[in-house]
Amino acid sequence: MNDSTDKPSNSSSGSQCNCDYSLAFLILRGWLGVRALMTGVEKFGAYKSVQQPLLDASGQPDASGALVDVKVKYYALANYSGIPAGLKGKFAHEALLPQFALTAFDKMLGPLLLATGVMLLLGLGTRLSLFVQGIIYIALSVGLILIKQDDGISWLGIHVALVAMALMLAKHNKLALLKKW
Repeated sequence: MNDSTDKPSNSSSGSQCNCDYSLAFLILRGWLGVRALMTGVEKFGAYKSVQQPLLDASGQPDASGALVDVKVKYYALANYSGIPAGLKGKFAHEALLPQFALTAFDKMLGPLLLATGVMLLLGLGTRLSLFVQGIIYIALSVGLILIKQDDGISWLGIHVALVAMALMLAKHNKLALLKKW
């Protein structure tokens, strides 16, 4: 075996490896982007009760004209809540979490998730958006640690690991609008 025959096989396997890393990064970038975007959108969701006719076995409105209340999900700017109402009460009683920090985090969480999700999906400032997402997940972890929500902390730990892995693969970012950041 001479060196000239070994070099082409190494370089072809190296390019194959780089392609695999690029695809791996694209999958992570897509998942983290969709996750952030949809979580941000959900911050604007709420349910309202709507009366609808009761349907009989054939799917036709009941002859008696009976109505049933059905909960319907809808999205609006007025519905925005960065931190769920049930958790706000728990955070309000936590001495290590100042009220101004809770208020600021509540206002910024949804827009930051939306912005970083869109940035990741478009490949615009990928490293910056990943870093911001990592900070968001760390901040969420701190909050859940303070109120002893261990299951949520574990899930957020997985998110932090995925963000860190994506940052390690960011040099293989091939489909991006702005590659530097």
